[in-house]
Amino acid sequence: MTGRRIRVVVADDEPLIRAGIRMILTSDPEIEVVAEAANGREAVEAARAHVADVVLLDIQMPVLDGLAALPELRRAAPSARVVVLTTFGERDNVLRALEHGSVGFLLKDTAPAELIRAVRATAAGDAYLSPAATRHVVDRLASGREAARAEEARARVEALSERERAVLALLGEGLSNAEAGRRLHMSEGTVKTYVSRILAKLGCENRVQAALLARDAGLEGA
Repeated sequence: MTGRRIRVVVADDEPLIRAGIRMILTSDPEIEVVAEAANGREAVEAARAHVADVVLLDIQMPVLDGLAALPELRRAAPSARVVVLTTFGERDNVLRALEHGSVGFLLKDTAPAELIRAVRATAAGDAYLSPAATRHVVDRLASGREAARAEEARARVEALSERERAVLALLGEGLSNAEAGRRLHMSEGTVKTYVSRILAKLGCENRVQAALLARDAGLEGA
């Protein structure tokens, strides 16, 4: 993201929430809120028109909700990284959003500093699953899955080497490449290479899907 600010679209049907998010994000000189949207249709159009780097996307919106907007966002603005805004009560919808290509999610009562970290991390190519509250939601999602899904995940993970499984387990904990590298005594660049290889072998589109698969398979970090 060198050379220009991170371009963000904020999509939520509540004006006060949009205003609050804008105020928080614009306190960081490296982040620019280029547009706001009150529904999914406006979010798609804004992300395309403003060449957004990150879209903060509410699930419950009129006209076109966040879940329906996700595939359209991927087609209209393929380089935009979508982070879903949610509440604990929407965890089933969050799972669907992650499986359809969002790179993470945030609770609507997220602390300002965490919101900024999430935007920076996703713009840099990372998923954002590390905060305790977010991890709690993912744990609840993972614990409710059917046994058949866990069995399928374990079978898919068998295709990985021991080292790849170790990296995948840390993705499941929400660690960044740098954090995983420190845990495994590897360089950040080496971890990034492993992550790319893991995604290809597992047929996952992004780190979030791989992290959920690690949870399903019951992998534990080093």
